[in-house]
Amino acid sequence: MSNASTFSRRFSVAPMMDWTDHHCRYFLRQLSSQALLYTEMVTTGALLHGDTERFLRYNASEHPLALQLGGSDPAQLAACARLAEEHGYDEVNLNVGCPSDRVQNNMIGACLMGHPALVAECVKAMQDAVSVPVTVKHRIGINGRDSYAELCDFVGTVRDAGCRSFTVHARIAILEGLSPKENREVPPLRYEVAAQLKQDFPDLELVLNGGIKTLDECQQHLQVFDGVMLGREAYHNPYLLAQVDQQLFGLDRPVISRAEALARMRPYIEQHIASGGLMHHITRHVLGLAQGFPGARRFRQLLSVDVHKTQDPLALLDQAGELLVGH
Repeated sequence: MSNASTFSRRFSVAPMMDWTDHHCRYFLRQLSSQALLYTEMVTTGALLHGDTERFLRYNASEHPLALQLGGSDPAQLAACARLAEEHGYDEVNLNVGCPSDRVQNNMIGACLMGHPALVAECVKAMQDAVSVPVTVKHRIGINGRDSYAELCDFVGTVRDAGCRSFTVHARIAILEGLSPKENREVPPLRYEVAAQLKQDFPDLELVLNGGIKTLDECQQHLQVFDGVMLGREAYHNPYLLAQVDQQLFGLDRPVISRAEALARMRPYIEQHIASGGLMHHITRHVLGLAQGFPGARRFRQLLSVDVHKTQDPLALLDQAGELLVGH
């Protein structure tokens, strides 16, 4: 079921709250067979005391797939890592980058950059509990603790606990006064800091995240880093994934068309509707498939506005699909 031994972090799509749910991942997988996909962040509390099966369910085609956890209690994180492994996830990732206030109060996310020893303890507990890789996604610092020496202290401490792979969002997080959205845009991107980290920790796998928009940029970053992770661009312009297998993994296969990508979603959507779900749950994630050609706006309107008024969602889907033909 799992291809844990064969997957690569050369190209991945970031965990994004409210976006990278299992429907979104199933769609992205139609575009690239090789991209590593991440869940939305799930807190240890939600996983241990909530609807565990709902949080962990996915379609087998989503592999390679990583579960991202939010938490700071080593025992709880270890228990959640075990659940992830039992459910066949290929990797477990600890969030040390999310700047949300809600998250800080529970010691989750970017505020943990101020507590390297605790993160190291968490990573060790998770690694002792499972055989799948345990990785960390972090920032280059937080306000008040944003020197390069402190970043090296963080990475070195967590490395000493056994972590081999770090995904670096090349911005600091400002924990007071900025919204999570502003924290993705306001602090400047500093790729040179991440590059210095790769130079100083050559034995670690370092994946770059933050502001990457094109496969050309990916190619350039891959000359320095071991992998690239795209967030918002992969969501808003998902069709860029259609050439990832060819351009970044060297696979010799035809590039899927936009129309074919949507057509491949039809049986999945049909099944979702048959089981009582709404088409909108899925089609909200495909709106970015149409960008910059005549009919693109109409496509998005059909699947975001008209979808709520129709008695025949699949006919609407087919109508939207026709707008993609030839683009």
